[in-house]
Amino acid sequence: MRTPLRDFLRTETGSAAVLLVAALAALVWANAGPGSYASFWHTELAVRIGSTGVSLGLREWVNSGLMTLFFLVVGLEARREFDMGELRERKRVALPLLAGISGMAVPVAIYLAINAGHDSVHGWGVAMSTDTAFALGILALFGKRLPRGLRVFILTVAVVDDFVALGVIAIAYSGHVNVVALVVALCIFVVILLVRAVGVRRGVVYGLLAVAAWVALLKSGVDPVVTGLAMGLMTYAYPASRSDLERASGLFRLFREQPTPELERDVRLGLASAISPNARLLRMYHPWTSYVIVPVFALANAGITMSADQLGRAFTSPITLGILFGYLVGKPVGITGASLLTTWLSHGRLRPPVGWGATVAGGTIAGVGFTVSLLIATLAFSGSDLEQAKIGILAAVICSFAATWLVTGVIGALPRRRRARALLGTSESIVDLAVPVDPDRDHVRGPLNAPVTVVEYGDFECPYCGLAEPVIRELLAGAGDIRYVWRHLPLNDVHPNAQLAAEAAEAAALQGRYWEMHDLLLAHQGDLRPADLLRYAEQIGLDTDRFRRDLRAHAGADRVAEDVESADMSGVSGTPTFFVNGRRHHGAYDIDGLSAAARAARERSVMIA
Repeated sequence: MRTPLRDFLRTETGSAAVLLVAALAALVWANAGPGSYASFWHTELAVRIGSTGVSLGLREWVNSGLMTLFFLVVGLEARREFDMGELRERKRVALPLLAGISGMAVPVAIYLAINAGHDSVHGWGVAMSTDTAFALGILALFGKRLPRGLRVFILTVAVVDDFVALGVIAIAYSGHVNVVALVVALCIFVVILLVRAVGVRRGVVYGLLAVAAWVALLKSGVDPVVTGLAMGLMTYAYPASRSDLERASGLFRLFREQPTPELERDVRLGLASAISPNARLLRMYHPWTSYVIVPVFALANAGITMSADQLGRAFTSPITLGILFGYLVGKPVGITGASLLTTWLSHGRLRPPVGWGATVAGGTIAGVGFTVSLLIATLAFSGSDLEQAKIGILAAVICSFAATWLVTGVIGALPRRRRARALLGTSESIVDLAVPVDPDRDHVRGPLNAPVTVVEYGDFECPYCGLAEPVIRELLAGAGDIRYVWRHLPLNDVHPNAQLAAEAAEAAALQGRYWEMHDLLLAHQGDLRPADLLRYAEQIGLDTDRFRRDLRAHAGADRVAEDVESADMSGVSGTPTFFVNGRRHHGAYDIDGLSAAARAARERSVMIA
């Protein structure tokens, strides 16, 4: 059942809230029972097979074991954006890459400047990496004030941070390196690449190889969490193709006719093969990392004893101040400065996907350093130095939130047009719709010169298209500057009457009654047989003899085929699929989701104009 709690937990706001609760619980536990907190997380846990095995404390199992899955999810999300999202245009990778590197270098420089001459200078790695979970959670909290494009920018910067941070951990904060074990780990990664190249799709094969690589890296002295990020970045993402979906439908029909164990297995494999490994792994692990693994990490590492004297010493400590100012000042300066410099040097060809106000807000959001910072802090410090580092990390989280609130407040106080420019900018967005709307060809409802165009690929027999129809009507009724286009995508493998219904709409269009037929077909999705279509033609006043001849001659088949071809070119495989000003709409197709997408497209069109 859908409840407010379930809706909340499905969002990044919910995962950030769970993470915050876990961090607060760790603080309460560490102060209420410092002895029990320390002794619990130092409990040894060994996994042995014969005379060999791995023995680590609980905190080490969390930091090096469970966090490997967290970095797997980070790598999967980055690969998805690289294959299917904003970063599939490779030139768009350059700016967030440079911003991410600069957003690490400037905080490190600030930390080194504050800690110059102190033994704590070796902890410079604590002050550089953005926490992905907290950053996206804060972005979700300010979601109505900031544009959607900022999420991809922050995610890319955070992935760059994580990737470089893992390299820093491996090089600067690992113990004595066992060269033989490291070579074994590298050889296992080569085997993984070869297995992928020959087309092996069995998850258990990759799982066993990943575990072997993890153990080899652990034995080498290099922190094995890099295994997760590497596996995520190697996992392809792609939309489900129509051919794979039609094959899955055919397998299901065979199983329906003959429900045998062999066919049941074929159906499961067919359904799984239609979805990319990236999407399946994200669905499997993202909830666990968001609501279990990262909160457990916070519970294991955020516990510090707090007292007035300790806080006073901490905020005069170069460790605490270096971390705090590194994140609070260094992150926004590094990210915004690199973005400005790159835009200037490229003469505007490379610019952030959002406005400069949103870019600054992204810099303040990136000032949240928690997960990887705590991970490096536990490697770089011990005793009171570690406590001071943790205080600096927690203070940076609070100050980053406050700075983002201040920046968004200033942006919100700007006049409407300047606020839109500060948030959206003038960069060109990626166009996902392969065949642009042509008013002379496409069926258009609404003003022909409207600044916002909503295209739906639909199937008259698809129940979800029927559910979307009143939403579209409400959207058009609430705004006078939106034009709506329907393009045919009959899913013939599951809807036997969809093709003929689409041709009936085109036969009605030949007599100037397209939208009347369109509305009747969606209103009577269960009655789309030839006799029903003839009845609808008579109901809307068509010449029924001509309609019957056109239907028998399949006069609209070529037009339907053109729409289907354009759907394939745009990567559309299911219905309904919406495009708003050429951008594919990935959110819910309820009135709130489509209205928000239309509003953003309207504001961006005004800025570009």
